[in-house]
Amino acid sequence: MIKYLLLGLLTALSLYSDSHIVVLGDPHLPGKNPQMKEKVLEQINQWNDVDMVVAVGDICSKTGIQEEYDFAKNYFSKLTKPLHVITGNHDFVYADELDSNGKFQHAPREIQDQKLRRFQSTFGLSKLYYSIEKPPYLLIFLSADDATYLTKLSDEQFSWFENELKNHPKTPTIVFFHAPLDHTLENYNHWANTPNFIAQPKEKIQTLLHANPQLFLWVSGHTHTSAKEPSFASTINHVEHVTNIHNSDMNKEVIWTNSLFLYDNHVTIKTYDHMEEKWLDTLERTVLVPKI
Repeated sequence: MIKYLLLGLLTALSLYSDSHIVVLGDPHLPGKNPQMKEKVLEQINQWNDVDMVVAVGDICSKTGIQEEYDFAKNYFSKLTKPLHVITGNHDFVYADELDSNGKFQHAPREIQDQKLRRFQSTFGLSKLYYSIEKPPYLLIFLSADDATYLTKLSDEQFSWFENELKNHPKTPTIVFFHAPLDHTLENYNHWANTPNFIAQPKEKIQTLLHANPQLFLWVSGHTHTSAKEPSFASTINHVEHVTNIHNSDMNKEVIWTNSLFLYDNHVTIKTYDHMEEKWLDTLERTVLVPKI
């Protein structure tokens, strides 16, 4: 405990910023490696400068059954920082039971809607998507809610997203969504950059990004990209004026989290190795706030 207190103090002193946001990629609860997942929360609780923690979807490990949500609620009750969550495919897309081959199968729409309501109820959300003004920034939280693809925005949500950007044309904007933008990773496995593993609807999102230079960061999970993968933090992460920040999942033996340190004119992204209890300096990046 003393070690964690000292770590929190050193972190606050050496990395002071206007705001510190910790991003949890795909918790997959209960999932694998529960002791390490508990350790992650213990460490974050000792970081005195943390303003919020964002979990970027796939809160549930498999199919979003009630037991998984109960576990997730209990797990996050141990977090002492404000929590913001968005959905991923494992939170609502699938039927409770696997098919005869042990594979996930899509649930009927009424069951998917029921699981989306379960997500809202568990985390006390009035809506699945929402925004927060954190001057000088606007933070937008989008949830997958249309199972046409694993990570797609419904027409209703997309219209809301479009209006949020329209209403804040001069406000530097950061978006949190389960899936990354198209081709912001190398094709390092068979699913990278395929339709179910990018933010959808792809064409409409690309048009929206082009028209809104204030949106400069897109923060995602879904692909389970390891911090050891070269394209986790590289030039390919850039699409026009937007930088995609990829986050690894929490089902690995080693859990990495990204932290966004918000300053008036830039955001610094640092990656923390929770097993080694150290920041990975080679992955540190700074993204300048756009001049609008």
